[in-house]
Amino acid sequence: MMVEIVPTKEQIKSWMKEFVPKKDFFFVKEKDLPTFNHHLNEVLLIPSDEFFRHPSYRQVELSNSYTYWNISKDVDYVIAAHSSWIENLNKEKKRVILNNQIKVNRGLIMPLSYFIDETLVPEEYIFEETEGELVVIQHDMWNALPEGIRESALLEYARQWEDWSCYETPDATDNHISRYANHFSTLSGSNCLSTTLFAVTKQEWIIKEWMHPATFSNGLKIANYTLTSGKIQCGDVITWVNENNSIQHAAYYIGNDLVFNKNGQTFFNPWKIVHIDQLNEQWNQYTKKIYRKHKKTP
Repeated sequence: MMVEIVPTKEQIKSWMKEFVPKKDFFFVKEKDLPTFNHHLNEVLLIPSDEFFRHPSYRQVELSNSYTYWNISKDVDYVIAAHSSWIENLNKEKKRVILNNQIKVNRGLIMPLSYFIDETLVPEEYIFEETEGELVVIQHDMWNALPEGIRESALLEYARQWEDWSCYETPDATDNHISRYANHFSTLSGSNCLSTTLFAVTKQEWIIKEWMHPATFSNGLKIANYTLTSGKIQCGDVITWVNENNSIQHAAYYIGNDLVFNKNGQTFFNPWKIVHIDQLNEQWNQYTKKIYRKHKKTP
């Protein structure tokens, strides 16, 4: 039976605290820097290649909020600024740098329609685009809005990440999976790989990790999972790999065509019970491989 899940009030409040980072980042092209020459002594001007390698700026929370993976490759620099910096620019310069964030496809941008009282959104943060009016969100601007306005806007934004419908958790599902299935997280980072390896190992802390393919593969080997063929069985791990044999997605099969799955690494992506056909369709451009646990030989 299909059900619709929603985050709890406590989870939404936690999201509101984490969604907009305390540091403001502005992604810019070199040609735009002269506009801000008299204000750059107050910020860090970071070459983009250095920024994306920097351990402090590669944190999963920052990556998810600013959606690094969507940002234009044409960005030359990142301005890292105290949250008050943008407020001290005059309106013209503020509009220039905020509009640039839309142009480079940075995260933390929402349709104005998500805000239940649009009049409370500062007009200098609102831009008319072909797809409608958009709001560029920064730390101080966001936190100055009433809590109810932020909560409703964030909930609407969160719904755009994924369909929150799923299957009821079968009664026979292992307890460690049932505790997380069809629930949201309050933390960023958990992805399909950590979710699947958690299902295999029953090590609860693993589900909260941001995991990469090689680590996942090592985990399967240690758990004595090997490639198999034939009809899928309860407890199997399903992976979808690209032409370089790199895992693009993974899920844990719980039986009756249902899998324990997580799409994405944000807290807007819940852990869900979904039908295997949904994943087969979603990842059909990749090769499916199945791993099964085997008894160790003496």
